Amino acid sequence: MAACIFCKIIRGEIPSMKIFESEKTLAFLDIGPLAKGHSLIIPKFHGAKLHDVPDEHLAEIISVAKRIAVAQGVEDYNILQNNGRIAHQVVDHVHFHMIPKPNEKEGLGISWPTKEMDKGELQKLLEEIKSKM
Repeated sequence: MAACIFCKIIRGEIPSMKIFESEKTLAFLDIGPLAKGHSLIIPKFHGAKLHDVPDEHLAEIISVAKRIAVAQGVEDYNILQNNGRIAHQVVDHVHFHMIPKPNEKEGLGISWPTKEMDKGELQKLLEEIKSKM
């Protein structure tokens, strides 16, 4: 996509601090990090949401995220990927964050508001999902 900031980075129209690049993947330091070493790992295929990107363009992303975490020697970190505005996606190009969590104040802060779920409803949902995969 011509206007996509990540596509412009892939094409070299916008500079980035590249950590890794292959035929299908690009990883670079985030310019607005939540912690030192916060990195973005993106497929070179433009797709707004995860389900828009072919599997072969996603295959190496988790491996690259892991390698970046290991290279930095981080003990605690988050791998984050959002899809859609209400899920906090800002750039409409699939991207994964590798966010070091060096202490309670830096890195990703999350709330996890769990709720009770009826076991029968869960079983029904399980069967529905499995039947569509």
